Amino acid sequence: MTGVSLSRWTMSYFAAALAALVLGEALMLAGYGFPAAPLRAPQTLVLVHLIAIGWLSLLLCGALFQFVPVLVARNLHSDTLPLPALVLLVAGLGLLLCGFLQLAGTIAPTPSLLPYAATALAAGFAIVLYNLGRTLWAARPLPLPARFVAVGLACLAATVTLGAIFSFAFAALLPSSALAAVAASGLPLHVIAGLGGWLTFVAMGVGYRLLAMFMLAPELDGPRPRTALWLGAGALAVAIVGGLVLILLDISVFPALLASAVLGAVSLALYGADIVYLYRARKRRIIELNSQMAALALLSLATAAVLGAVLLALGLFFDQIGTLVFLLAFGWLGGLGLAKLYKIVAFLTWLECYGPVLGKQPTPRVQDLVVEARAHKWFLLYYAAVWSGSVALAIAQPLLFRLAAGAMLVATVAIAAQLVRTRLLSDVAAGNRLPEGAHRPHLLISLAATG
Repeated sequence: MTGVSLSRWTMSYFAAALAALVLGEALMLAGYGFPAAPLRAPQTLVLVHLIAIGWLSLLLCGALFQFVPVLVARNLHSDTLPLPALVLLVAGLGLLLCGFLQLAGTIAPTPSLLPYAATALAAGFAIVLYNLGRTLWAARPLPLPARFVAVGLACLAATVTLGAIFSFAFAALLPSSALAAVAASGLPLHVIAGLGGWLTFVAMGVGYRLLAMFMLAPELDGPRPRTALWLGAGALAVAIVGGLVLILLDISVFPALLASAVLGAVSLALYGADIVYLYRARKRRIIELNSQMAALALLSLATAAVLGAVLLALGLFFDQIGTLVFLLAFGWLGGLGLAKLYKIVAFLTWLECYGPVLGKQPTPRVQDLVVEARAHKWFLLYYAAVWSGSVALAIAQPLLFRLAAGAMLVATVAIAAQLVRTRLLSDVAAGNRLPEGAHRPHLLISLAATG
């Protein structure tokens, strides 16, 4: 990370994301949304978007503001724009949730808040896309992980556009029959663009770089990862672009989704082979906690892929779509997010606090900022709860699911507490905590830069 500044607002994004995750898990514990309500019920939409936007998207945006510059060895285009983007995204999410509560009859139905929510979210994500896009554009030709990110950002634009169309459709404000057709049949494309393109594809690209960096493994840029990139990008293009064409031609989108699934499965298989190679080729023989837990996230992804194929073969795919989405959102993406947060927060805090005195004063190691033995049990509880929750959904046991959600909530709060301790340097030996010239980090803002 030599020469790359610390992103000022990344910690604020992380804090907002964790707050959304805790709230979402509390709602699941209370029995709000799916499975107590149908998948398309407004209550479920509240829960889905709280996790997809509030937890996963804010987490990913905060991480990208820090790590896109690392991927391309250039500073972020603007370190000022993330703050207005965060304000707009949080405000837009709040309006969106209230709009769904209007549909549920929980609050007054007029005026509809969904168009305002769509406008605020579109503006916030537009700032994110502009800032990251300008950073990537200036760094051409892009290294392999950054190409994954670029494809994911294109999928984010598609996700937001489709989401805006749905919001205006709910408010009966669509100006054309073509947009109405997209609103009526485009939900699978919205899910694929968001969950598969924006969240998963970006996580794959960043994972290539972070796993190699944190495990001291060789960076990959050969035929296999390039094939994974092109097949994955092709799968997303077939699903989103091809699906939109079929909708406008008044044809079922199923052929596009099936072709996309085949391409995507091969891409994921190649990606999995690359990740196994990184673990085997690492120079750091003792795997740190974040990499151990990332392996469980990848196991969740592989399980979801195999389960999806089996369900499709048995004709039960759409009956169990909620189970698959839950496992992907919380086991793969959520588990990976928490695992990498544990390392990223420690790493960035170490750079911010001790970067100015490196080579001048004795300083702690990154690992001295955390106590892995204490956090380990909470990560295991989190994954056990997610997998138990997935089983509960598969066998239609809502009470068991709520108990699993409660365990997820306990684990998440405990992991968040470890992150706060890291940020406050609570686990660093007192005599070595703040050598002369070191900066005590702020909880939510990064002020120092690497050299």
